Amino acid sequence: MSSSGELASRIAVAQIVGLSRARRVVPAGPFTGLFAVDAPAYLSYAVASRPGEPVLDAGAVVAALGLLRAEFGPGAVRFELIDEACPGAVRLLVEAGLEITLRTPLMTLAVDRVRVPETAPGVTVEYVSTTDDRAAGAEVANTAFGADGGDLPTTPPPPPVDGGSVLARVDGEPAAVASWTQIADGITEIVGVATAERYRRRGLGALVTAHAVEVAGRAGATLTWLTPGGADADRVYRGVGFTPVAWAVHLAEPSAGA
Repeated sequence: MSSSGELASRIAVAQIVGLSRARRVVPAGPFTGLFAVDAPAYLSYAVASRPGEPVLDAGAVVAALGLLRAEFGPGAVRFELIDEACPGAVRLLVEAGLEITLRTPLMTLAVDRVRVPETAPGVTVEYVSTTDDRAAGAEVANTAFGADGGDLPTTPPPPPVDGGSVLARVDGEPAAVASWTQIADGITEIVGVATAERYRRRGLGALVTAHAVEVAGRAGATLTWLTPGGADADRVYRGVGFTPVAWAVHLAEPSAGA
């Protein structure tokens, strides 16, 4: 296996181990469903069960889809795969009727190499340590991701090793948020990077991303990774030090959306 494949598989293993701590796990042959309880649907998806091994059995893929449909609901199965960590899986899922909704670089950054932008006057960035701040960050993310009015968390955040967030404010108003997932084998994913519409184009996305990497590092992470949703996000993440090492592929049934 190439070095990029080895790194992709290591990240995929950490993803399963980390997310399994806080999500309901449904084994499905070559895939594993990870269901976020009482959370938006986009946080629930399936990943490869055995990173580093090719997925070549079409019958096993079809059987896995049957198991996952029983959990997700008909037409709602979603996958987030690292292509190099499960060769063959994407092709077989497409042949089984799923559609690719996103193909994007998987980017990594060692914690000790993050470049933190300067903080502009009137801007603060803090680790989210209270229920109120957690809800404020979730509201920024929900609105940015088109889930405005969705449920907000009503409990304090977990310990940073189990995932967390940083929240930027502009003149005291919640403006941008970035989070990280549970840390496993020193690896965490940076997720949910979002900026309120009125505060965009001010560099806040880069700012909260870099601070999330730093705080995750203090909680024990040595390597962070993420997947940009488009060219603009790609430029933001490269600006704080992330570099592409593999490909992430998201798939969904036609009725499941992106």
